[in-house]
Amino acid sequence: MGIHPELAEFPKQAIAAPIIGYARTQPRGLNNDWHAHDAAQLFHVVKGSIAIDTEHGTYFVPPERAVWLPPRVGHQTRYLTDTEIRYIYVQFPHAQDLPQTPQVMQVTTLLRALILEFMSYPRAETENGPAARIAAVILDQLKLLPAAPLQLPMPQDARLRDLCEAVVRCPAHVPSLTEAAERCATSVRSFERRVKVETGLSYRTWCRQVKLFRALELLASGRSVSDVSHKLGYEGPSAFVATFRKSFGVTPGRYFGGTDPD
Repeated sequence: MGIHPELAEFPKQAIAAPIIGYARTQPRGLNNDWHAHDAAQLFHVVKGSIAIDTEHGTYFVPPERAVWLPPRVGHQTRYLTDTEIRYIYVQFPHAQDLPQTPQVMQVTTLLRALILEFMSYPRAETENGPAARIAAVILDQLKLLPAAPLQLPMPQDARLRDLCEAVVRCPAHVPSLTEAAERCATSVRSFERRVKVETGLSYRTWCRQVKLFRALELLASGRSVSDVSHKLGYEGPSAFVATFRKSFGVTPGRYFGGTDPD
């Protein structure tokens, strides 16, 4: 795995501040190669939507949320729409007291303002003075951010992972519980127990998450609610919207910062 291209822009001696910030607008369809780096990373999506694949699972990030990745976590980023994004890198020594597992986070109004203010300073002025004090508050805020339920955990067991990857590829056709257990050469009870241990979710809940996260990708690409509900095998748009609202608290349109025709 290589170093992220953002970090490659600057020589090591120029990267001495506890955190380093970049603002970018990335085009829809851009996929970064798998890579890892010693710095931890916060992806703050301002507009648009991304998906980040890691060995721990896939994380989906709509506007005004962020993904936190601890140091040395291999990942690739997929930009589902034209995306305005801020990258915050936290140097390895300063990331030890921060979350040690990847997670999607809510971005508070305070953190958003802190990041914006920090990035208004020239990079050469971020090691000391006001910018350094702002960086310290950002690090403190990262310890407090609530996690958002936008992760799709993947199992490590080989047979179970093969089954789950097949569901991810085609979420409109989810195997029944009995069929899934047979494909993993186990009893239904053992299968259910293994899924729970490996993912923290029941099989039914995990499959529902797959559908919802694929829905996020399709909606972010501009597909209509009707198209998405049909493609993913829901009984109709109303059933899809009801499931979406139950999981995310809002309708699909409002989730992406607009209004919902439904």
